[in-house]
Amino acid sequence: MVKGAKVLAGWVAVAAMCHLWQPAFVPPVGGSRMAPAAAGAVAAMGVAAPAFADEIGTAAKKLADASYPFLQEVDWNSALYLQKPGTASAFEWLQAVDKAIVMGASMDPTLLKAGVEAHHKAIGSAGTSGVTSKADYEAINAALGRMVASVPEDQVMDVYNAFERLLPRDVPDYLMSTVKAEDAKKAYAALMEFKDVVKAHPIPAGSVASKAEAAASGGELSAVATKLIPLAAKKLSDEAYPFMKSVDWNSDLFLTPLPGVTAPQVLKAVDKALVMGAAMDGGALQAAALAHHNAIANCGVDQRGLLPAQDFAAINAALGKLIATVPSSKVMDVYNAFAPITSPLVPNTLFASVDPLAAQAAAKAFYEFKDVVKAAQR
Repeated sequence: MVKGAKVLAGWVAVAAMCHLWQPAFVPPVGGSRMAPAAAGAVAAMGVAAPAFADEIGTAAKKLADASYPFLQEVDWNSALYLQKPGTASAFEWLQAVDKAIVMGASMDPTLLKAGVEAHHKAIGSAGTSGVTSKADYEAINAALGRMVASVPEDQVMDVYNAFERLLPRDVPDYLMSTVKAEDAKKAYAALMEFKDVVKAHPIPAGSVASKAEAAASGGELSAVATKLIPLAAKKLSDEAYPFMKSVDWNSDLFLTPLPGVTAPQVLKAVDKALVMGAAMDGGALQAAALAHHNAIANCGVDQRGLLPAQDFAAINAALGKLIATVPSSKVMDVYNAFAPITSPLVPNTLFASVDPLAAQAAAKAFYEFKDVVKAAQR
């Protein structure tokens, strides 16, 4: 259930963090519909950051002090956060996610990695309630502030505007009713002060990474692997594309929570994915993000969500190279974390919804592709 909590809370967090550059984002006296949404974002940020003295770090401490009581009141294990808010279609959500992908691809890679590691550390201090320690909460606020500060303002606002259109107006009011209103308002006020500090201290992307890190970026793969993975990706894509065409990409089935899984179980599995992500090469990660962005831009002609075959091949190649920059042990940690919490009902249900022969052909091609990637792994 934490998975769902983090998903919905993450959506709210993105919207509120984008408000960091919204000059009019101050509620009128008597309250605002957006106030609890922003306060919810503070909670969503509550799960660690690199420690160095700067204005954003100082402001993050002030934010944590003011908003931690609110964070403790949120029921992070609630099944509420597993639900998709509103009636927007999968394609509409895909377009909003695309804006977030573009924003993420623009972030300073060192700050992005620090943010992921901060979340990993915070998960370690979170109890069964899902609330992390105050110190880790502060570190996450600082990490997210720096990440957002490294992104062009227009991209931040693009994300806010995209998600704001999809979030029903009654969501903030309902979320406010589940906590102490006074604590939520204090958290909101603190977030507004924090966003002013972040806005006033932009961090040019790439300015944090050392020359050694920059030189190493993209250099994890051998020349042979760099050539073989795209070829294997093309073969996979050719053989799996019929299967892709049989999938109903607009189905709400993909938004359905894993059956019988508890919040702590999902959180532990997500943690393994965070550790794997933090180990990925920054250049390869950016390339994979942009490959998805390009595919999303080209799959909207009929709003079916089916990407063109060439974009499918580009994504497979980018993901193959990306995973090849990660030690195989970390990849297996992710698999071993999600396998036990994924009921046999999941693959069986998905298999029943597509062309079975196409699915079998795609699976065979995928296993061949993973062998090529594994051979290239460091």
